[in-house]
Amino acid sequence: MKVIEAGVAAPGKKVAIAVSRFNSFIVDKLLEGAVDALERFGQVSKSDITVVRVPGAYELPLTAKKLAESGKYDAVIAVGAVIRGGTPHFDYVAGQANTGLAQVAMDTGVPVAFGVITTDTDEQAIDRAGVKHGNKGAEAALSALEMINVLEQI
Repeated sequence: MKVIEAGVAAPGKKVAIAVSRFNSFIVDKLLEGAVDALERFGQVSKSDITVVRVPGAYELPLTAKKLAESGKYDAVIAVGAVIRGGTPHFDYVAGQANTGLAQVAMDTGVPVAFGVITTDTDEQAIDRAGVKHGNKGAEAALSALEMINVLEQI
């Protein structure tokens, strides 16, 4: 039996992070977590990390697609925060971000890590940005790094 699995060290790899500006009080913490994980665990140098800021989570899939199709990056990380309000807007934005980002990975073959948190409250978002439940940006970065290495072995 052959088992393919990989670690997260990926020195020399290039990673793009698409970052939503909406809810920046949360998203900036997710971005910090992602960059820290890339540098500390992935051994990715700062010069190999590109950050692209977009208006909101809805714009992340198109941005990720352009980044993945450019051939410049080994992985793309999408980072954002969609916090439920009193309207169905949350469902549309969160759903489209999720579906679109998954489609980008499938269409391009480039790992696209989902670092978009979807919560009911600001407090839940704060918890997922590094307070109580870890940092989901860092988790997305680790997932991207592992996928780079797994796909190389396949």
